[in-house]
Amino acid sequence: MNPVYPFSAIVGHDRLRLALVLCAVRPEIGGVLIRGEKGTAKSTAVRGLAAVLAAVDGASLVELPIGATEDRVVGSLDLQKVLREGEHAFSPGLLARAHGGVLYVDEVNLLHDHLVDVILDAAAMGRVHVERDGVSHSHEADESRRGRAAPAVARPLRAHCGCAGLS
Repeated sequence: MNPVYPFSAIVGHDRLRLALVLCAVRPEIGGVLIRGEKGTAKSTAVRGLAAVLAAVDGASLVELPIGATEDRVVGSLDLQKVLREGEHAFSPGLLARAHGGVLYVDEVNLLHDHLVDVILDAAAMGRVHVERDGVSHSHEADESRRGRAAPAVARPLRAHCGCAGLS
């Protein structure tokens, strides 16, 4: 495991640190969209705060890869169990893993729009409902302390800027 730079040691970036702390304390804010040039401690700040949250209440940091599929995000049927045991089983996705923790999307501007919609729907409802092959499954998805970060881009997409309470 890589050591994490301490959140309290980040110098400057007062607005960034305040936004992340506010989102941690008041999850209904809806997240943080961080914009900045490469090397300006965006990821470091999120990972530093996640380490603090993990130490305080066990919250985990779940990173959503840019190439993730919808099944990876919301979950899917556990086909191995279906084939092996003949019973329907659900394999939770990244939103389930992020429940009560931080969902971090690096370069959110590169994320497919339909995945942004899935994440926003889950955040709005506090639940994920998955239907696959005639089987329905629903679980809580309160990734209430979520950070969404994007690197500097010429024109941040408006659709993505609306997905966070603070930017």
